[in-house]
Amino acid sequence: MRVVVAGATGLIGSRTVARLRDHGVEVVPVSRRHGVDVITGTGLDEALRGAEVVVDVTDAPARTEEAGLRFFRTATANLLAAGASAGVEHHVVLSVVGTGRLRSGYFLAKELQEYQAGQSPVPHSIVRAALSFDSLEAMAVADTRPDGVHVAPALIRPVATDDVAAAVAHVAVGLPLLGRLEVAGPEEYRLDDLTAKLLAAKGDATSVVSDPHARLFAAQVGKRALLPEPGAHICHTTFSAWLAQR
Repeated sequence: MRVVVAGATGLIGSRTVARLRDHGVEVVPVSRRHGVDVITGTGLDEALRGAEVVVDVTDAPARTEEAGLRFFRTATANLLAAGASAGVEHHVVLSVVGTGRLRSGYFLAKELQEYQAGQSPVPHSIVRAALSFDSLEAMAVADTRPDGVHVAPALIRPVATDDVAAAVAHVAVGLPLLGRLEVAGPEEYRLDDLTAKLLAAKGDATSVVSDPHARLFAAQVGKRALLPEPGAHICHTTFSAWLAQR
């Protein structure tokens, strides 16, 4: 099996490549570093030649509505068109839990990406992952204000990046879902409490302000909007295990 991974140099992309190789498949990493540009289409046809599966773990360079919609509309269309021309049999998209419920530019862009995959003649699978420990930690640091970081008291089941990559790889080597699978961690936290734990674990004394009006990727977050759907795949890595692995 020949699998193309678009976004192969990112945090999840690089780990997805490794997990796919664990499955014994031939992996073709795709990124600008590899001479392939999903926005302009440069190098795509050559990269996808002979591929059976395309895995799209790309992400927009910015989380604004304009940047997200522009990126996903163009990149997804180019990947799907090149895949159809190459005879690809399975197109896998990595999305995020909360898509379809949360209303902001980023989530609308992910919704568009999912819709494009569903409308393509190439059989598809969508993997919606809960937010990872790594991404939550990075957001907490980036969003700090003079009085601390404001975080909504929403419920979440955070997931380890390695577990997301393993789930994406498993879906990629299987039959197309023709739908979506949600992936989440084994423990439920309040987002504000978890953020405080993440900062404390890295020795950061920044205060965490529980703020019901705080936004996530510019979206107003309801209490249960970040929780996965019934039937989600629940991964094994706990918060304490993730800390130990770091």
